[in-house]
Amino acid sequence: QVQLEESGGGSVQAGGSLRLACKVSKWYYSEYCLAWFRQAPGKEREGVAALCSGARGEDTAYADAVKGRFAISEDVPKNTLYLDMNVLQPEDTATYYCASNPDELMTAIRALGKIAPGWFKYWGPGTQVNVSS
Repeated sequence: QVQLEESGGGSVQAGGSLRLACKVSKWYYSEYCLAWFRQAPGKEREGVAALCSGARGEDTAYADAVKGRFAISEDVPKNTLYLDMNVLQPEDTATYYCASNPDELMTAIRALGKIAPGWFKYWGPGTQVNVSS
């Protein structure tokens, strides 16, 4: 069982920045995929960014809506995943979740063109991000 816990959410004005962190209780050192998702009221949960590690090394993927503004990274010794969010817009308002899976999923992500929530096995409880105009 893997436990995840997000932190760093809050309220900012449009154009501002936030850094989300996700503490992961168990880190898979050979093959894994970590991701950030978000869900706004009345909308489906959508993949924002993914970081996967496998035999071919490490790779990242982003949703089109956040490319160039968000950056996913990890600090393995601290068992922590990060999401740096810049130039935030009101449409970024949502509950943000981190998720993990003990398999490398980047091939599937590239094939589908998105980060699908159904592929991820473990989830954190979420952290709220509010962006005002």
